[in-house]
Amino acid sequence: MMERERRVAAGLPAKPKPPRYIPKDAPVINSMTREDRDAESVSFDAAAADEMKVKIQKQSEEEDTLRFGFDGLVISDRVRKLFDLKNGNQREVVTSQKRRGMELFQLREGDTGSSAVQVVALTTRIQQLQTHMTKHKKDKSSKRGLDALYVRRRKVLDYMERKDFESYRKVVKSLGLAR
Repeated sequence: MMERERRVAAGLPAKPKPPRYIPKDAPVINSMTREDRDAESVSFDAAAADEMKVKIQKQSEEEDTLRFGFDGLVISDRVRKLFDLKNGNQREVVTSQKRRGMELFQLREGDTGSSAVQVVALTTRIQQLQTHMTKHKKDKSSKRGLDALYVRRRKVLDYMERKDFESYRKVVKSLGLAR
């Protein structure tokens, strides 16, 4: 006698149910009401904003950033003015902004690979290319690279949304991304 016939003869269904089977008529129960979920979201956003304010405050209390990585050296005021970032070129300024933005989301010192830090780095590159594209509208190669950066940032954000939703919300909120 075949397996199927034995099951039917015993009064069981012809096919066994898969693991974690949920019948279609089972009621769906939401654990939270819409208002509770919205209130939780507002409180989380406020806590994340406070955390970011503390990190930004801590970052601004540190010494001014100097060119060529001369931070932390004991130098005279005249030399400090010479190596001040205000005297730097555009590339140095953008690199410094990128580094400071990445420091806000680092999980540990020197972290450059976590998803939040990658999104910050990609966002700064995207902003650079956007300003380039406003001046050079016919530069199709840069436009193609910009589109590739958009896709890569979207993929990293999708990954973050699946794996670490809290840091995803912090990054999207603090960078002002429309997602």
